[in-house]
Amino acid sequence: MSASTDSQSRPELAISVRGVTKSYDGRVVVNGVDLDVAQGEIFALLGPNGAGKTTFVEILEGYRRRDSGEVKVLDTDPDTLTRTDHIWRTRIGIVLQSTEDGQDLTVKETVHHFAHYYPNAKNPDEVIELVGLTEQANNRARNLSGGQRRRLDVALGIIGNPEILFLDEPTTGFDPQARRSFWELIRNLRAAGTTILLTTHYLDEAEALADRVGVIVAGSIIEIATPATLGGRNTAQAVISWIWNGEVKELATDNPTSDVLKIAEQCGGEIPELRITRPSLEDIYLKMISQEETHA
Repeated sequence: MSASTDSQSRPELAISVRGVTKSYDGRVVVNGVDLDVAQGEIFALLGPNGAGKTTFVEILEGYRRRDSGEVKVLDTDPDTLTRTDHIWRTRIGIVLQSTEDGQDLTVKETVHHFAHYYPNAKNPDEVIELVGLTEQANNRARNLSGGQRRRLDVALGIIGNPEILFLDEPTTGFDPQARRSFWELIRNLRAAGTTILLTTHYLDEAEALADRVGVIVAGSIIEIATPATLGGRNTAQAVISWIWNGEVKELATDNPTSDVLKIAEQCGGEIPELRITRPSLEDIYLKMISQEETHA
């Protein structure tokens, strides 16, 4: 394959990071991180509290300076920006874990007000509809439910028509129905071409949304993979469980199909209460974290 053909086959990168480090008072918080995120991708960054997630993301957002390494976000090094350089910042959207701004303004007033900050803002009323707040448009922010307030936060994060959206624990405190509605919103943003970097403690959220996930522990990314293949999850042993003579039986196997056939033959046909499971993303993640902490 020619170099030009190979270049054309590669997706454009929204984020490119090489060897990034950050320390505080001699304590390493980000330890030589490498990361590429393609344009239009949803990438989930997973890790325990204190792993360095927030510091690393703030470096990408341009709110914290790194000690060493290379960073390009939309082909720009955030460390080269001045306080008066607003063009790059209008190209990114940030949704923090919680905000309390504009409590006395209505949803409509808030979104319309923020739209004036951006040269290429989306239509404010369309954004309100997109995040599912049309019926609450004339409600003051302080009167919104937690889920509705989070939707307003997202509206403010996307009103500038960002090319990259940073989401920090976006569904903390949501009930299950609100979380799934929010997931649909995120999928719609991705379908429109927005790149999304997501930090979350909800493993089902990462599995539902992310094209790829990265696990960060003690400042280092220990693995990057799809949710289905992280930690060898796709090749992990299956566990067959069933009831036989009133007892629960379990069998860990690399060949579940042939073993189920054998069990069916032993049972004379239908296998009572048959279940076949593989490790969940949460199982794999917790195992990875435990192994890293043991070796630390």
